[in-house]
Amino acid sequence: MQYNEDYFESEDFKELLDSYEASLQAGEQPFMDADDLVDLADYYNNIGEGDKAAAAIEHALALYPNATLPNVFKAREALTVGDFETARSYADTISDHDDPDYHYLTAEIMIAEGRIDEADKYLRNYGMSVDADEWEDFIKDCANLYVDYDINDKAYEWMMRSKGDDSTDFKELMARTLFGLGKYKDSERIFNELIDRNPYSLNYWNALASAQLLDEDYPNAITSSEFAIAINPNDPDGLTSKANCLMRLGNYEEALEYFKRLEKIEPDDLVLLNEGICLVSMNRPKEAISYLLRALEAADETSEVLSQIYMELAFCYASEKQYAKAMEMMDNCMKRPCDLTDMTVIRGHLQLECGMLKEAEESFKKAIMMSDNAPSVLLRIIVSLYDNRYVSSSYEMFQKFFRVVKNSSAEYVKGYIYMALCCHDLGKYGEFIEYLQKAVKFNPRDTKLILGFLFPEAMDPSEYVSYMKHRLQKETE
Repeated sequence: MQYNEDYFESEDFKELLDSYEASLQAGEQPFMDADDLVDLADYYNNIGEGDKAAAAIEHALALYPNATLPNVFKAREALTVGDFETARSYADTISDHDDPDYHYLTAEIMIAEGRIDEADKYLRNYGMSVDADEWEDFIKDCANLYVDYDINDKAYEWMMRSKGDDSTDFKELMARTLFGLGKYKDSERIFNELIDRNPYSLNYWNALASAQLLDEDYPNAITSSEFAIAINPNDPDGLTSKANCLMRLGNYEEALEYFKRLEKIEPDDLVLLNEGICLVSMNRPKEAISYLLRALEAADETSEVLSQIYMELAFCYASEKQYAKAMEMMDNCMKRPCDLTDMTVIRGHLQLECGMLKEAEESFKKAIMMSDNAPSVLLRIIVSLYDNRYVSSSYEMFQKFFRVVKNSSAEYVKGYIYMALCCHDLGKYGEFIEYLQKAVKFNPRDTKLILGFLFPEAMDPSEYVSYMKHRLQKETE
């Protein structure tokens, strides 16, 4: 559920926290309302003090074994690890079955179990008994349930049942829902409105930065993350957003500095992986290996980035001419859940880099068969040939590629860019201009990304052809 930032920063909560901690320091068991103890547990959880949160909840259950909120707290803990039976047992312990939180927990268990339509029906039936003056809060509570489980289409359905209001709670929930639906511009607009109301909210600045980052608006995302960092220089979310934006903008040196700051706070496998990626991008593979090996040590078998760590290590070892190590890392990568076709193409690329031409050919043939001649796979193989400096082979394969792939596909259009690159390197300048014209016409963005190094940095792709014609003409005079 949402972190109650405003309440936890209020004087009332600070007095409650001070009173509770003073009692504990005096060796006493504080006598407090169940709801207050749950608020304390929520606070401790959100600042990473899990043991203190657990102690507060156990104290609440000792005082009020059948109270709603302590049992809801424990049930939700069970849901996070998929223990539905334990969650239901805590729900059954609640004595007040008229309490709205009991009904929300019942629906949440259904949602967690994947019984979405059943949960929706349950909530709609319960809604028939909700008083008119509580209807808007009921709508927000239902939508919040779905947002917490990333079921944003259902959350949006519930939000649309509201008459709407100008409250901060409603706006924040709508912003989160739109973010979850991928409507980043709309989400950004609402978070900006919320920031106008509370310019010192760390959560809002981080949420705004996330929306801008996913919308690929990296400069503004950096600005938003800097506001978050100004509020809290050690805020992990702000540091992560800024580091990721810098990395996407190709500013790897500065990105590395922010990842290093983040490592001091959260030295996990993802941070170490990103530090390694920055070093790889800066052509420092030997240094990258040390970070990637540390990432490998920090990762467990359930890590979502374990495959990528192995893959990055494979490329680094290949760069260091440790070819046996490179292939060992690639084998480890392919043993994990992955897109096998994609990994087979990458394996072929590495085999080319290691001089294993016959093996690379076999990998590429296998990938083509596995993908049923998918244009995206064909293009990646041809680009791999180019990257490994088999430029003539890449050129010849592009000629076949343009004959067999439909010219309406995105891969076909992207092929123009790489074919232009091949022609440039081979000195086939007439064909280079021909493919450059097509590349600029159909895909100016990627043309700038891939061919931009041949032109002045500030030049727009629309000027590329005339610039290059003039340049080539001067070189032949």
